[in-house]
Amino acid sequence: MIKALIFDCDGTLADTMPLHWHAWQVIAQRHGIHFTEERFYSLGGVPSRDILKMLREEQGLNYDHHEVSVEKEHAFLPFIPAVQPIHEVVAIAREHHGRLPMAVASGGRKRVVEEVLLHLGIRHWFAAVVTSEDVTRQKPEPDIFLEAARLLGVEPQFCRGFEDTDLGMTSIRSAGMDAVDVRAFASPPAQTRFPSSS
Repeated sequence: MIKALIFDCDGTLADTMPLHWHAWQVIAQRHGIHFTEERFYSLGGVPSRDILKMLREEQGLNYDHHEVSVEKEHAFLPFIPAVQPIHEVVAIAREHHGRLPMAVASGGRKRVVEEVLLHLGIRHWFAAVVTSEDVTRQKPEPDIFLEAARLLGVEPQFCRGFEDTDLGMTSIRSAGMDAVDVRAFASPPAQTRFPSSS
């Protein structure tokens, strides 16, 4: 009885995570932030501003996390022309385009997510794009997927969500939706290089 599909963007529809990591390295060096690649991947789905606030508090640094998150966005924008689709997931969206209502639910910033989807030529497939700027509570809370379902006009229990991170999977399940972990069938993403900490 699935009536709608909701996709994460980074690492699910778009192979952006290695490119985001390059942008993070620029910002970390600029502001003297210690941020490992393994931790970056473990925080997939968490907005940059929240990560920056957490790192600032942990390391006793002095910067405005909102301002630096904008810097990180600007550092990523030049990489957008190099973004490739994650073909296995995009194929699912392509198959259901015009058959089921679909949305994107991303922890990224709206400008960046929209530009990535436009670059991939798939923005018009999605009736709604919900980002970290549209909800107060972020993944792993369910709010971003619930808002996407609301905008599609479909009850959460009739939605299927697609994600590539543990935090994202928790978010989908907390929303009461059917959850698909794209790591099970997509090309191995970079985060599989690291052993599970659990």
